[in-house]
Amino acid sequence: MGISHSKIVAVELKLRESQVNAVAKLFSDGATLPFIARYRKEATGSLDEVAIKEIEIRLEKLANLEKRRQTIHDSLTEQKLLTSELKLKVNTATSLTELEDLYLPYRPKRRTRALVARERGLTPLAETLLKQQEMHPDILAQSYINPEKEINNSAEALAGARDIIAEKVNENTNLRRKLRSHFTSESVIRSVVIKGKEEDGIKFRDYFDWREKSAKVAGHRLLAMLRAEREKIVRLSIRPPADKALEMLKKKFILQNTPSAKEVGIALDDAYKRLLAPALENELRQTLKEKAEAEAITVFATNLKELLLAPPLGQKIVLALDPGFRTGAKFTVLNAAGELLENGVIYPTTSEKMQLEAAKVVKELCRRYNIEAIAIGNGTAGRETEAFVRELKLPENITIAVVNEAGASVYSASDIAREEFPDHDLTVRGAVSIGRRLQDPLSELIKIDPKAIGVGQYQHDVDQKHLQQRLDDVVISCVNMVGVEVNNASPQLLAYVAGLNPTIARNIVKFRTENGPFNSRKKLLKVPRLGPKAFEQAAGFLRIKDSNNPLDASAVHPENYDLVSQIAKDCGASVKDLIADENVREKIIIDKYTSETTGRPTLEDIIAELSRPGRDPRSEFIEFRFQDGVSEVSDLVKGMRLPGLVTNITKFGAFVDIGVHQDGLVHISQLANRFIRDPKEIVKLGQVVTVTVLDIDLNRHRIALSMRKD
Repeated sequence: MGISHSKIVAVELKLRESQVNAVAKLFSDGATLPFIARYRKEATGSLDEVAIKEIEIRLEKLANLEKRRQTIHDSLTEQKLLTSELKLKVNTATSLTELEDLYLPYRPKRRTRALVARERGLTPLAETLLKQQEMHPDILAQSYINPEKEINNSAEALAGARDIIAEKVNENTNLRRKLRSHFTSESVIRSVVIKGKEEDGIKFRDYFDWREKSAKVAGHRLLAMLRAEREKIVRLSIRPPADKALEMLKKKFILQNTPSAKEVGIALDDAYKRLLAPALENELRQTLKEKAEAEAITVFATNLKELLLAPPLGQKIVLALDPGFRTGAKFTVLNAAGELLENGVIYPTTSEKMQLEAAKVVKELCRRYNIEAIAIGNGTAGRETEAFVRELKLPENITIAVVNEAGASVYSASDIAREEFPDHDLTVRGAVSIGRRLQDPLSELIKIDPKAIGVGQYQHDVDQKHLQQRLDDVVISCVNMVGVEVNNASPQLLAYVAGLNPTIARNIVKFRTENGPFNSRKKLLKVPRLGPKAFEQAAGFLRIKDSNNPLDASAVHPENYDLVSQIAKDCGASVKDLIADENVREKIIIDKYTSETTGRPTLEDIIAELSRPGRDPRSEFIEFRFQDGVSEVSDLVKGMRLPGLVTNITKFGAFVDIGVHQDGLVHISQLANRFIRDPKEIVKLGQVVTVTVLDIDLNRHRIALSMRKD
């Protein structure tokens, strides 16, 4: 192609070509996305992670387009079909769809009806019929009757000719383009329940008799219908009215009113119903599905980011309780670093005698370990256990928090959990996970497959490879945004740091175990497999709180240490003074230190970091409490006003935990007194909200809630 990929992407994203070229070069040199966004702002023109990722995706798509273009070019050359005109069309095609349309007539085929007809010598008859002359088709077909070629009469000859015409129509590039546009704008989705499946598919009741324009279908509705079709509950079609599509075909191919034209008309009907409509419907299905999947993946990714960046309680001594009725509540005591100190079981929801004993144990644990917070899992018996703990009248300085335990059981059965706690069973590991989630959600949740955390929308219906890649990108972004304390981070957390991988992460942990805590970032270069390139990418995101160099606890990259030292020297102070004293920092004249490689963006970042070195971008932890006396669905009454926590956000609304072991749905129409297009205009994951109970459907396990003020 004459136009470079960088120029195409720059035009599409409304960027300068130099920005796209810079990003492409940095990626080709082995740079990571977080590193580029944070430490190469001068090169990219201060592009953020979203823009950089979009550039990467677009360049990859163009590379795939070029790969397919070359494959088609080679195939046509091999078949000796690549005329100069066709070559120009192939070289200037701007999409995979356009390329495939061009290649369709020449693609090696299985034995189609048309191919069989050609082998029987019926191509001249088809070409004659297309001219639509006055001679009757039966007379034209007589000369093609040949029992040796399985053509026993004129009807069979005409049928074969029509098959050739139908395939020719199907392979017409311009016609396919027009029909594709027609399908895109005019198709209607029809969903009808399969007789006898009404009871099995009750959860899909909304789609037992459903129709809407495909151009307007919401992604979540489409995915729901596709799932219902997959589970053989409904029949689904996505097509426009056939009459207008057939009219388009006839307008192009019917030249006059002759008997031959009628044969062509029959071929057109066949071409549309047997070839074009199924193919274009499949294309449209795939396009709509990809769009719906992209939307669902974006919702999942956004929710995951908010969950991972949830406010941490911080380094506090925690008593964690994993509730249960018959089996009791498993407890673990964790020190401020999340290490297990003690574990056991109490029975706060059984007999009065057992409750008294449980109360005694909890009070003693709080006294002996100076407990600063109690984390209670929100699963079975969670609300009852919370009520028990609150009735103990513990010191007011002890935070009591109900923790979402989604995925804790997945962690407790994982190889990671077995490696961390080889001498403890699943129940202990689960309680540890609950406690650590309160201390630092990010550090604990990265050990669990995001799909097990429960913040997705139709997550099992989307492309799993794309989903995993997007979720991995979110985890990487969050980990590097917050930064990682290298002397207490788990190997799982370290593996997500830019430039590192699981092997290097394990080597870091092994090195600090054998040699003691790291006292400088520079010492990381002694870790096996952690070479200069990995150090360049990772160093700025790794923190060493007790280092001799105060910059090691900040996001200032080691490549700028000499610059910071020079700034401090020019201010007549040490680096420590520069960090500690705002008056010293006010003396800095930024423009004095700009250079070809270090511009204002980097210098502004450095000065901002010096004012709050190693700052955590996450919000402060706020204690939340459910409504007393409401712990089961049976406690709910229509019109009741309750506090709740937003646990999941989809395109059609937000799910809210109101403390009854089943989240309620605030439909998008009930989120506010005004029209909104996206629930995220109003709510975010983990937000404390007040809701009104609208309806309780026990059969469908649904609770309808509202946040409207009326």
